[in-house]
Amino acid sequence: MTLGSDVSGLTTTAVNAAARGLSIVVPVYNEAAGLALLHERLIGLARTLRDRYGLSCEVVYVDDGSKDSTLSIARSLIPDTLDVQVVSLSRNFGKEAALMAGLDHARRGAVLFMDGDGQHPPSLVEKLVSHWIDDGYDVVYTAKAHRDNEPFLRRVAVHGFYALINWGARQKIPEDAGDFRLLSPRAVAALRQLPERNRFFKGLASWIGFRQIRVDYEPAPRAHGVTTFSATRLIGLSIEGLTSFSVAPLRFASLLGVLLATAAFLFGLSILWEVFTTGKQVPGYPSLVIGLMTIGGVQLIMIGIVGEYIGKILSELKARPIYFVAEHSEKRAGPDATAASGERTAAE
Repeated sequence: MTLGSDVSGLTTTAVNAAARGLSIVVPVYNEAAGLALLHERLIGLARTLRDRYGLSCEVVYVDDGSKDSTLSIARSLIPDTLDVQVVSLSRNFGKEAALMAGLDHARRGAVLFMDGDGQHPPSLVEKLVSHWIDDGYDVVYTAKAHRDNEPFLRRVAVHGFYALINWGARQKIPEDAGDFRLLSPRAVAALRQLPERNRFFKGLASWIGFRQIRVDYEPAPRAHGVTTFSATRLIGLSIEGLTSFSVAPLRFASLLGVLLATAAFLFGLSILWEVFTTGKQVPGYPSLVIGLMTIGGVQLIMIGIVGEYIGKILSELKARPIYFVAEHSEKRAGPDATAASGERTAAE
C-alpha cells in the first residue's frame, strides 16, 4: 500500500508551462458592483501573459450564494482572450468551500487564487507567474507588507494567532500570508489529494511543501462596498483554522493544566509550612472558593477546546460534500467564444 504520491511528472519548465496554462479562481459573494471591472482587468492580464509566455488562461468565477446580481453579471462576461467558467453554489458555503469548488473545476495546469473585491491587484500576477515559470517555484504566495494602518489590538491578535498555530508545528504557516497565491501543476495535484473536509487553505498550501517564495504587497482599497468580515466572523475563522490545522490549542490546554496542578501543589505546601511553623491554620473558605472557581473555569475551557476537535471529527465522519453546484457554465475564447459548454443544474 502506497501512502504517498509521486507528482514529479508534473514538474514545470519554461518549455511546458505554456502548454499547461493557468486557471484563475475567483470566489465572489455580492460583488456585482465591481465584477465587470475586475473581468476587464483580467482580460488585460491574460493578454500580457499570452504575449510574454504564450500562456493560455481561464477564469473560474465561483458564486458563493450571492444575494445580489453577481451571478447574472458573471453569466454575461465575455470570454475575450481567456475562457470563462461560472460555478454557482446552491447556497453560501463559505470561502474555503468556494476555493475548493474553483480548484475542482480548474482545467489548466497551474492555479491562481484571488479575491473578487479588487484588493488583489491583477498587475502583481505577472510577477507571481514569473516566479513560477522563470524561477521554478511551485508555491508563490503573497503577504501584506505591513499592518501599520490596522488597530493595535488587531495586530496583536493576528500575531498571537500565527504564534499559536505555528507552536510546535513542523511546517510553519507564514505570518500575514493570504489566499492570493499561485500553485504550480504539481502543487495543485498535491493539494487536490488532501481528503479533509475542514479545510484551511493557507495551512494546506504550506503543508504540501515544494519550493515556496513570499511576495510582499500593499492591498489595494476595496473597489466597492465594505468587507463582510466582522470581528466576530474573524474570530470564528481563526478558531476554524486553528482546530482544522493545528493541535496547538490541545497542547496549550494540557500545559495550562500542568501549570495549575503545580500551582495548587505549591499552594498546599505553603499551607502546610505555615501550619508547622506558626501553628496557625489558614482560613479555608476564600481560598477554597477561589480554587474551585479557577479549576472549574479551566475545566470548562478545556472541555470547549476538546469539543471543537470532536466536532471536527464528527464532520469528517459524516463525510458530507463540501459544496453543491447549482449551475455551471463555460464560455471559450477564440472563434467558438459564443459556444458555451452548457449549463448543468445537477449537483456536483
